[in-house]
Amino acid sequence: MKAYRTLYELMDNPEKLQVLAKEAKVFCLLNGLPYPMKESPELVTYAPVTLFPTPVRRAVFEQALAVQPHYNLLVDRISQDAAFLEEALSSTVLADDFTARLFNIHKQMLSEGRASPIVLGINRSDYMLDESEDQGGLLKLVEINTFAAGAFGTSDTIAPLHRHVLRLAGLEGLRSSVPDSNSTVRLACALQRAWELYARPQAAILFLVDDVEMIFFSHFKLINELRERDGREVAVVFFRDGYVPGHYTEESWATRLLMERSWAIKCPDVATHLAGTKKVQQVLARPGVLERFFPEQPQVVQQIRATFVGSYTLDQCPEGDRAAAMAMDSPDRYVLKPQREGGGHNFFDADLVRVLEEEGAGLGRASYILMERLRPRVERNVLLRRDTPPEPCDVVGELGVFGAYIRAAGEMVLNVAAGHVMRTKPAEHSQGGVNQGLAVFDNLILC
Repeated sequence: MKAYRTLYELMDNPEKLQVLAKEAKVFCLLNGLPYPMKESPELVTYAPVTLFPTPVRRAVFEQALAVQPHYNLLVDRISQDAAFLEEALSSTVLADDFTARLFNIHKQMLSEGRASPIVLGINRSDYMLDESEDQGGLLKLVEINTFAAGAFGTSDTIAPLHRHVLRLAGLEGLRSSVPDSNSTVRLACALQRAWELYARPQAAILFLVDDVEMIFFSHFKLINELRERDGREVAVVFFRDGYVPGHYTEESWATRLLMERSWAIKCPDVATHLAGTKKVQQVLARPGVLERFFPEQPQVVQQIRATFVGSYTLDQCPEGDRAAAMAMDSPDRYVLKPQREGGGHNFFDADLVRVLEEEGAGLGRASYILMERLRPRVERNVLLRRDTPPEPCDVVGELGVFGAYIRAAGEMVLNVAAGHVMRTKPAEHSQGGVNQGLAVFDNLILC
């Protein structure tokens, strides 16, 4: 398509790039895309973004949106299946103290009975467009985030930014191919619906955030959608903190248990938190497991399974030994993943070999899973980051689709895809993460 070729030609024009980059930075600061400086969080700069949207096939984007309600149901059904969670995490809780402490709270709630009959889930399914030799450019799941799925507020402003840049670049015809996310409004509606179901008008929605949160502007966008609702009693706890061990002290663990015991609607509750662990994702990839949650629904099973990649246990068993040996023989084909969220925790190549050698066949190996390494499509783009000149480079993107659901008294009263976010990083980097300074915010241009 001629318009797309023109877009790439712009990247070879340094003078034009400088002009567009300056316009984009000003747009960010004027239109709700500020970003706190790590060295001085009270000061802000423009958010790290791509100058142009990244091409993604329309059919792939529509597939990701269509499968999200099925992923919502899957996560919810896993959270209600105590026997499955116990079996799936039996080895992990022995090897990973953080998962074990979460699971202990889960078991305590099972013995006491869940306090709230209402469940609110806000998830994000992250994908890459895999172009491995035997994949042919298919949508493949990187991970499911059931806890503190972020970037919702930021993603809403990227589409207007990219349409602004395309207009300045004389590419008006492409602006209609940049999809809106609208995740803030959609997620705010889910939070408000849960608050309404709680049926105590004086109660509040509690946002639990870290002291220094690099995407706290996203929280304020969501809070502003809910600003009219306030009170002393807490109706909904929206966790934006608590997904890594460093977020907890002994007092914090006691508070987490107190929250689980309360009548407040937890987003997520501890069972849903556990449903999003890497170990559960690995178990789901085994033959026949999805059918447990979607009996007599083969089409749903096929839609979800089509997004899976090979995942392997590293438990202390012959199967785990074979997987470890396979990874050490061909480390470039796999990713070693611990039970952690937030980006920057995975191991690749020589680091993968080092960790597996250090763990040996010991118990600690079971705190990881092994996944086949995706080979995403490489594109060209310009990454705008503070103190970095705007220069074109090879990049790879990761598409996230938000989902929101509410179950009340055993019935689903909401189950939707709730917007999207794109994050893009230089192709030479294995690790990702905007907060880690490796990736930037992006959006799609559908082709």
